[in-house]
Order: sequence, then structure tokens, then C-alpha cells
Amino acid sequence: MKHLHTYRAPRVFNPWREYEPGLDISPEAPEIRYHNLQRYLELRLQARYLFIAEGLGYQGGRFSGMAMTSERILLGYHPEVRPEEVLGEWEYRRTSNPDSPLLKGTQKTMGFNEPTATVMWGCLHRHHLGTFDAVLWNIFPFHPHKEECLLTNRTPEGNELNVGIVYAKQLLELLPHAKVVAIGQKSATTLQKFGVPCSCVPHPSMGGANKFKAAIAELFERK
Repeated sequence: MKHLHTYRAPRVFNPWREYEPGLDISPEAPEIRYHNLQRYLELRLQARYLFIAEGLGYQGGRFSGMAMTSERILLGYHPEVRPEEVLGEWEYRRTSNPDSPLLKGTQKTMGFNEPTATVMWGCLHRHHLGTFDAVLWNIFPFHPHKEECLLTNRTPEGNELNVGIVYAKQLLELLPHAKVVAIGQKSATTLQKFGVPCSCVPHPSMGGANKFKAAIAELFERK
């Protein structure tokens, strides 16, 4: 993805460029995350589906480098998803600092776990999508956080969504035959505003997991 690691903005963390002492395990953390993303995309150039949510979450892509994919999956501690399903044969390394006082007990020992990642990967399994048949992304691919609090999420703003569409279109050039599925209304509205055809399903956060699962099931019944 062109220039992805060069982006900087207030109240936004770019996981492929920025290093946060204390929270990140070492200055190598951005490079680890960037290589993860490169590997992730290289394995999915023939993907049939592109799922696009809203913004990168601090429990997911902030530390893994990949949308809707938690560090706990990569470290082999997830009960349903194996690391090999994400990056194949790979050197899996955490980027969160287990010694940080900001991390809680299981976060220290097993890395961060994101509920959205669990729901999303569970749906991929349920509908028998091959390991590399789908790409997960965000319409704003960086981590938008609240002022002075890196371990928070906030909704991407309009100008950020307009920035994000540039990267989404770059990704579509890599995946010209993929069916686009927007996760959440902000993603769908932004894609449609810029002329990108897509289906739309509810976002699984904020108690919407069952609605999300039902919408995904209906989507695959129509395929």
C-alpha cells in the first residue's frame, strides 16, 4: 500500500510508522506490524471478498497491524483461530509491551484480544471461506483515539473518512475482482459517496454481533 506508513495526524496512531515507548515492546514494533500487513495482503491477492469496517481498534490492528485481527490470534492463544490462518508460516511476534502498567493481566500474558476480531473470524469459519479468501480492512485504516488516551477508540471523523478512501481505492486496485462488503453505515456511506459499489452489514460492536452474523449469513445465501 503506497505511503500508508507516512500518514500522521492529531489523535491518530499510525501503527506502521509510530512507536509509543512503554506501550510498544521496542522501536521495531512499527516495522513488525508493517511486515505483518505486507504478508497478509500478499497471501490474499486472489481474495473474493473485501470487508471494510470503520477505524482500526486499539485491541486489534493497533498492535497486530491488520484490521479486525487481534494480537492474541497471532500469538496462538485464541480458541478458534490459528496464527497460520492469518499469515501462514511466519515469525509471529507481539508488539505490545507485556511489562506496561497500562496492560491488564491477560493482556500482559497473551496480548490484546478484540471482540470484533473474534466475531469476524468466527463468521469466516462458519461460512467456510478459505483462509485467504477474504481481506479485512477499515475505511479509515489508522487508529483514531481520544485525546491523550492511546488505549481508546473513537469514531473516525468526516475528513478522516475522506483520507481513508484513498487507501481503500489502492487496495481495490490490488483486488479488482473482490466483492466489497461494508461493515457499518459510516463505511458504506463513504464508499458509496466515492462511487465504490458495496453491500452493507451492521457493525458487530455495541451489542450488534447477532445482527451482524444474521446479515453475513443472508449475504452468503445470496452469493
